[in-house]
Amino acid sequence: MTTTEGGSPDAPTESDDSAADAADESEAVEARYAVILDHLPHGRADDDRPRHRKSPLAYALGERDFRLFELTLSDDADISIGERVAIGPTEARDVVSGFKQVNYDDLSNNANAELEYAVEEIIDANERRFVDFYNDAQPITLRLHQLNLLPGIGKKLRNNILDQRKRGPFESFEDLEDRVSGLHNPREVLTERIMEELRDDDLKYKTFVGREQ
Repeated sequence: MTTTEGGSPDAPTESDDSAADAADESEAVEARYAVILDHLPHGRADDDRPRHRKSPLAYALGERDFRLFELTLSDDADISIGERVAIGPTEARDVVSGFKQVNYDDLSNNANAELEYAVEEIIDANERRFVDFYNDAQPITLRLHQLNLLPGIGKKLRNNILDQRKRGPFESFEDLEDRVSGLHNPREVLTERIMEELRDDDLKYKTFVGREQ
């Protein structure tokens, strides 16, 4: 995805920032964070403008809904891969001056290589949120359940999960694995699904990854 503003390929679009800021205001200005996947201190290699006219950039993964971003950074930004940075609301930003959403295919090779690690870190840091997916998942249609979207979970394993959660909510990934026969590495199952949703922009059902805005 390529979006330009005023002829500059590394400037965020006003509509992207406006939409993000509007969303932030509706959420009582809760800070939104993204994890850095790659840092390009001299901008993109395919930008043939003089170096002094190019802003430092970074690729990042949103913590809340796993959207992918290209961030425009302040000239003195000192960041590293794996670091969390605030992307909204505007007043919460420190090193980020703007951003735009991008697709998986827009990522640099380094960002691509870091992506799965970043997904795993977000899941680990928010275990309760992702365990609750197993607790709260609901039918999508009469024949398809949200749990069936996860790799390796068919009808039998889905029913095992549903039966166990009726007896009480799952408290952790370890609790899930102990109580549900046949469910191995529930954390890795989520990682696989999130990576699938990130790679396939045309996937019909996206449970974890936010659609393009």
